Amino acid sequence: MKHLLLAGVALASAAAPALARDLTIQDVASLSRVGAPVVSPDGKWLVWQQRETDLAANRGRYDLWRLDLSKKGATPEKLVAEAEVNETSPQFSKDGATVWFQSDKGGEDAVWSVAVTGGTARKLSAIPGGFSGFKVAPTGDKVLVWADRKPGAPSLELPQVKKDPNAGSGRTYDQLFVRHWDTWANGDRSQLFVLPFGLEGATGNGVAIGGELIGDTPSKPFGGGEELAWSPDGKTVYFALREAGRIEATSTNLDIFATPADGSAPPTNLTADNDGMDNLPTVSPDGKWLAYFAMARATYEADRQVLMLRDLASGQVRALTEAWDRSVSSIAWAPDGKSLYVTAQDTQEEPIFRVDAKSGKVMRLTQAGVVSAVLPTKSGVVFAMNSLTAPDDFYRLGGSKVERLTSVNAAKLAGIDLPKVERFSFTGANNDTVWGYAVRPASLAEGAKAPIAFVVHGGPQGSSNNSWSYRWNPAIFAGAGYAVVSVDFHGSTGYGQAFTDAIRNNWGGWPLEDLQKGLKAATDKFAYLDGDNACALGASYGGYMMNWIAGQWPDRFKCLVQHDGVFDARAMAYETEELWFDEWEHGGKAYFEDPQAFEKWNPVHHVDKWKTPMLVITGEKDFRIPYTQGLASFTALQRREIPSRLVVFPDENHWVLKPKNSMQWYGEVLGWLNNHTGGRDGFVAKGCDKPVCD
Repeated sequence: MKHLLLAGVALASAAAPALARDLTIQDVASLSRVGAPVVSPDGKWLVWQQRETDLAANRGRYDLWRLDLSKKGATPEKLVAEAEVNETSPQFSKDGATVWFQSDKGGEDAVWSVAVTGGTARKLSAIPGGFSGFKVAPTGDKVLVWADRKPGAPSLELPQVKKDPNAGSGRTYDQLFVRHWDTWANGDRSQLFVLPFGLEGATGNGVAIGGELIGDTPSKPFGGGEELAWSPDGKTVYFALREAGRIEATSTNLDIFATPADGSAPPTNLTADNDGMDNLPTVSPDGKWLAYFAMARATYEADRQVLMLRDLASGQVRALTEAWDRSVSSIAWAPDGKSLYVTAQDTQEEPIFRVDAKSGKVMRLTQAGVVSAVLPTKSGVVFAMNSLTAPDDFYRLGGSKVERLTSVNAAKLAGIDLPKVERFSFTGANNDTVWGYAVRPASLAEGAKAPIAFVVHGGPQGSSNNSWSYRWNPAIFAGAGYAVVSVDFHGSTGYGQAFTDAIRNNWGGWPLEDLQKGLKAATDKFAYLDGDNACALGASYGGYMMNWIAGQWPDRFKCLVQHDGVFDARAMAYETEELWFDEWEHGGKAYFEDPQAFEKWNPVHHVDKWKTPMLVITGEKDFRIPYTQGLASFTALQRREIPSRLVVFPDENHWVLKPKNSMQWYGEVLGWLNNHTGGRDGFVAKGCDKPVCD
């Protein structure tokens, strides 16, 4: 089985025409993206949401698709695909005949239904002000809705607010968060409401079930339905929430609560004894067990996520994977309740593992590739998976056999030659084994050398793993003629918790040593790498590392690309929103309590050594590493008369998400690399080589 998935994720590149062309950002922007898959209770149907790019409108649009799993070689079909409408979040009825979904038809989100065999969709809810998401109870008689409302709202009904005609535009705050990710706080909270649900749909404005708790459930900015669960009998709702208050910006302490679905009693905190994060409540099929993950250390968002089991009758809790040095990232029960399927990063891959519910024994089920969704059925596990050379598709695992179910983007990728990816390892800092990969351009002639794009991942607790990306995609750089090298330095995930922890109080130390040794190891191993013609690139922590490299490794690279990177650690400590992250990384105290911990690795102190040309990119809606950090970095470059260019996206946050902006981003980045490495004929070079650009 070891090599089955390697073949499975390679698409049809081996059968590509002899005159294949290279991958471009235009190709990637046009790809269909699958997500939110569900399987009918009888295992016959797979339904998912699929995103298509509307380039003219500069956005993505979603449809629902289905696949008949009972037919060998069945072809995916559209289930609901109305123009200019987003259909998302499919869910099956208990009998598998109906698909409920969320639609914004008419301008406001509502619950709709359609027969899985097709037909006319029917609107089932009318909630003024809309909502964010929903989950129908397993019993089918009620629906859980989450929506932004004022704290303590008794129902979904919008209150009548009398506007003061003389009011000014100023916002006022008395505590943090003032802003979070890309949004200024307006006093609303994501809250839970339960509505009756019958043949005519959801009726009334529902009842709030959060009691007097104040916080966001699901959590913001990225939490969704995976943080909420129904009991099989539809009487109880389980949810994760971090209670708000003056410590909200410094706390990772999400707890799991249980509450009656009728709102008849206040929620009960099931994980009050743990000050670390508890999340992903997942109820066993028989309703006897609650699975979830727990982090042991408070204020550390990248601590190991241990799979926990709670006996819902006795309250007894077991740490099921305490002896397994990996971090659980998703949880799904087997239909028989005897085991659980989880995903976890492991040495640049993210496979599926089966965990025995009694013994905690862990067995790896897939090999190469990053699994993004797991759907256990009685006839096997349906899952979505991607790799560095292939976007997500669906597969089915039965015993030791992997069956490919879809090739969603086969037509769009036909005739495109994808690059070759090779992994390597070396002895890095602390004499630890460190892993990386090199990506060889498909069109690179034998014996030729390619300029290097040395990509440093963000996080910093992240990984340059075997996954497809719509933002930083190594295959696009390879398509532009660049050989990509990336290293999983100390702090990366998938190598055990001690390796991840090693970056704390060490931002510019061991990681930089790993990067230096890793680039040398790669150029020594792969003859096609032009070690004398390299640029380094990174975003977030990777952007910080570009600023650090500029002062600590100033003679190595022809150019740098710094996206949303920390330039001044003191300013960052006071400007960022999730304070727990920045403070943990520098020892656990606020800047004013231990300034030296922040200043030790502060790039601002080494600007006098900067001389490498740098492209700086930032987003005005980035509140994680505010755009002022990018402006400061660019100012330093300009004052030192170093060739530099600044790109500011007024409508982007910490990421570049809009299709046209993404294409502009790649044009700027590849143009900058081309200017300083010689690049490849046919690419338009942007920026300038003068000491100060016009």
